[in-house]
Amino acid sequence: MRLNVRVIGARNLRAMDFNGFSDPYVKLQVGKQRFKTKVVKMNLNPEWDQEFSFVVSDVREVLKFCVYDEDMIGIDDFLGQVKVPLEDLLAAENFSLGTQWYQLLPKSKSDKAVDCGEICLAISLETAGATRSWSDDLATELTGIHSDYSLSSSQSTGTSLALAYQENEASKEDNINEYSDGSEIHEEDKCSIGREQTTAEAKPNGISSGAETSKAEKLDKTSLVDRVCQMFVRKNDDAVPTTSLAKTEASEEVQEAPAGFEASVSQSDDMCSEAPFDELLRSFESRHEGVEMPVNLQGILINQSYFTSPNDLNNLLFSPDSDFRRTLVQLQGCTDFTSEPWIIGNGGETLKRVITYTTAPSKLVKAVRATEEQSYLKADGKEYSVLLSASTPDVPCGTYFRTEVLFRIMPGPELDSEQQTSHLVISWRMNFLQSTMMKGIIENGARQGLEQNYAQFLDLLSEKVKPIDVEDAGSDKEQVLSSLQGGQESDWKIAFLYFCNFGVLSSLFVALYIVVHVSLVNSGAVQGLEFPGLDLPDSLSEIVMGGLLFLQVQNMYKKLMCFFQAREQKVGDHGVKAQGDGWLLTVALIEGTKLAPVDATGFSDPYVVFTCNGKTKTSSIKFQTLEPQWNDIFEFDAMDDPPSVMNVHVYDFDGPFDEVTSLGHAEINFVKSNLSELADVWIPLQGNLAQSRQSKLHLRIFLNNSKGTGMVTEYLSKMEKEVGKKMTLRSPRTNTAFQELFSLPAEEFLISSFTCYLKRKLHTQGHLFLSPRIIGFYSSMFGRKTKFFFLWEDIEDIQAIPPSLSSWSPSLAIILHKGRGMDAKHGAKSVENGKLKFSLQSFASFSVANRTIMALWKARSLSSETKVQIAEEQSHNNTLQSEDSGIFAGVEDSKSLQMSEVFSSVISANMASLMEVFGGGSLEMKVMEKVGCLKYSATQWEPDKPDEYQRQIHYKFSRKLSPVGGEVTGTQLKSPMPNNKGWIIEEVMELQGVLLGDFFTLHIKYQVEDLAPKQKACSVQVYLGIEWSKTTRHQKRIEKNVLSSSSARLKEMFSLASKQLSHAR
Repeated sequence: MRLNVRVIGARNLRAMDFNGFSDPYVKLQVGKQRFKTKVVKMNLNPEWDQEFSFVVSDVREVLKFCVYDEDMIGIDDFLGQVKVPLEDLLAAENFSLGTQWYQLLPKSKSDKAVDCGEICLAISLETAGATRSWSDDLATELTGIHSDYSLSSSQSTGTSLALAYQENEASKEDNINEYSDGSEIHEEDKCSIGREQTTAEAKPNGISSGAETSKAEKLDKTSLVDRVCQMFVRKNDDAVPTTSLAKTEASEEVQEAPAGFEASVSQSDDMCSEAPFDELLRSFESRHEGVEMPVNLQGILINQSYFTSPNDLNNLLFSPDSDFRRTLVQLQGCTDFTSEPWIIGNGGETLKRVITYTTAPSKLVKAVRATEEQSYLKADGKEYSVLLSASTPDVPCGTYFRTEVLFRIMPGPELDSEQQTSHLVISWRMNFLQSTMMKGIIENGARQGLEQNYAQFLDLLSEKVKPIDVEDAGSDKEQVLSSLQGGQESDWKIAFLYFCNFGVLSSLFVALYIVVHVSLVNSGAVQGLEFPGLDLPDSLSEIVMGGLLFLQVQNMYKKLMCFFQAREQKVGDHGVKAQGDGWLLTVALIEGTKLAPVDATGFSDPYVVFTCNGKTKTSSIKFQTLEPQWNDIFEFDAMDDPPSVMNVHVYDFDGPFDEVTSLGHAEINFVKSNLSELADVWIPLQGNLAQSRQSKLHLRIFLNNSKGTGMVTEYLSKMEKEVGKKMTLRSPRTNTAFQELFSLPAEEFLISSFTCYLKRKLHTQGHLFLSPRIIGFYSSMFGRKTKFFFLWEDIEDIQAIPPSLSSWSPSLAIILHKGRGMDAKHGAKSVENGKLKFSLQSFASFSVANRTIMALWKARSLSSETKVQIAEEQSHNNTLQSEDSGIFAGVEDSKSLQMSEVFSSVISANMASLMEVFGGGSLEMKVMEKVGCLKYSATQWEPDKPDEYQRQIHYKFSRKLSPVGGEVTGTQLKSPMPNNKGWIIEEVMELQGVLLGDFFTLHIKYQVEDLAPKQKACSVQVYLGIEWSKTTRHQKRIEKNVLSSSSARLKEMFSLASKQLSHAR
């Protein structure tokens, strides 16, 4: 099903900014699908008027709207929320709630008195193309009448469709398949029912008319249950079967009302299995014109282009005449394969079929029966979308979940050979019908099973259809470039464009007129100040005419000079071959459209300048046109470093004397763009003139690495000399995780990573990642994620700040150029004059981090001569090689960390007194100093969220705690317990100067609960967990040592606190 939501506007929102306004926007969420509206600046009654579409498979989900106020720095302020259960849509007429105003509610119930304003929404539900695998389950849950609507054994309910994937043997018993079952009557069953009941039309109509009268009376009082059953079950439920007698009556009524049932069937099932597949698709297409392509689900399995048309690829995968699916099932070891015909129902609204087979047995699970339903969501001849839903109810917990796989078939990249191509994207997600503690194990098992099965799918499809791989893309590049003809124009054509216009023709006419006039006029007498050879104007009109003649001569001279310069630059850099090996950038400038006119003639003389890595290429000049056709090819010389951005400027040619006029500009970001998309792309131009005309350039961009994988090793070797640190090539798994974390292209690779603090209003502990083109930061603390990156070229300056009284460790200040890196604004400490400033501190080894960051930045931003000088000045001290395996283990939420209880005790003190241990006062200082925490310091508790406070701590280990010394920097989060009888303090600790201290992070959780105020006693429980960011063979040994030493230190800490409090009393 498709859920359509229109966010219209809001009114009477709260003012959260100092100017008395807010900058509101709305976040929408259904399950794991999320959308966000635009931001309306400085408005308490905003109007968004934006539409969004969700793919819904479970009506028990809730549509959630959250309104926020955007802040330049820090966390966005919450304005209000509203939740709409999807079940309300089933009870509404036409499954639409219409346009309504909804009251926004605060987050906590204690803020009920706060008026959050209202939001205007339009919500509707479309059932076209939706799977109905959950319909009978839902009807059963709401009414409990699942068994009462059984028609006959030939009309038995079926499971919802899907792929059965059970290949993971390491996920224990719940990793076998991904899908759950639901109950529904198949469309072909409906057809058979209709045909069987056609013979019953000769029976008396008395009972039938009576049934119709009874049904009409009951429709006047339709309940939610009835509407659900009418929508999905399609049965004549004329009585609520609460007893066996009611069940018998309902069964008899179904059998005795064939005419009414047949009419509904004939309306819903226009075509059955007899119709050809192409005819079914055309019928389905006629009912779904303008339907948007659904978005990908949570996980991508296949993303590949092929040398075939989308229609042919769709027929290969889903046509009943194709044996592709049968071959695939047999290849995977499955048996008893049966495929039912495609059926179009509901007057062309749905097109589906059912496939069943028996999966191959594994080491953990026997062979089970799998049912797969395939439903078209979109089919228009060019784009196709099919949703697969699978169930294997016989596996353990098989009724708890269902897996959905979405096929998206779209047109592929255009080739010069005019051969049609298609692009296939297959994504998947898990849909849990019931909550279970085995959710993580089931998802992991499903993921591994899907990856293995679709690897076989990809191999089989590659045998049937040739994929477009990197080598084919390279050959396509050669075909594209060889087909382009340089835009060289003849001298006569340039002269015609320059001189064949009204200005030049009028000047020639005036010149001819004057020549004829001079030849006809006799020389007059010398008058006034004239003398022989000097003829001065005799009147004011002659003075004016002389000035006009001078301007005409000047204009003609300018035209002649422009002509000669344009004649020299008519080719530009087209056809100049690149030199060297490395990163080769090739740009094909095809054409431009809707350029702005700047000449008096109403045209322009456009040319384009490309700049990348300090190198410039200039195109040929196209004269007197707003729709230029260039067909120019530019090859940049090989670059040692992969390019990050390419700047494109379009100018109007005005000759050698005038300043150039910009017709528009654009920036192509290779880090945020997919190279396959840049192979044929229209670039919109920026600038006042370009935006007013919606000017665009047609480009084809190719970026290749002529050195292959050796380029990465050579790059790392070069950076070792500049950084003075040993660098090793990261594993493919690590690089893939890094690319997925920041959505980077495949050619980006990780160089180094560091654990540090991001200094903002509240410090954030996370990981800093460095690659050839970006510097990125990721943090996940207390369930809040912070992620951003910016380019090395965006950095204006990097400053190393020494430690001070307020900062116990040195820090790095990174300042970006004005207007750059705005996507990372939420991570900046401050914004000054449009420049973002980031502050990083508490590195495990500040000198190594500083040296690496400075070297990578200077290597990207300075000239070649300066780079050589820096490399000679760098020290070549050898440092220990850090292990990179498991770098991304630390980016997961700490809430999923397994924590062990290391201390539990009852202390004779009231809770308020005992909480002074975390108050930052004299008691905390005394206790921490005595347990071996030297130079202990803590910041003040600062409010982070309602009833949540955060602070930072720092201290050094005494020889008693650590023979080698070391430092600790930590972040503490304090919040009340759910029963409001105590406090919970969560602490994240980073160890510095300790052997292998950068391999792990400590998580400590304190629970202080007041047992009884009259008894003046508190219960203290402390839990500890270790989060590993890198793997080591000493892991178990370190865990044992940390747990034992922490338990002893905590016992001593609270014992000293109890004594201090008793002495104070």
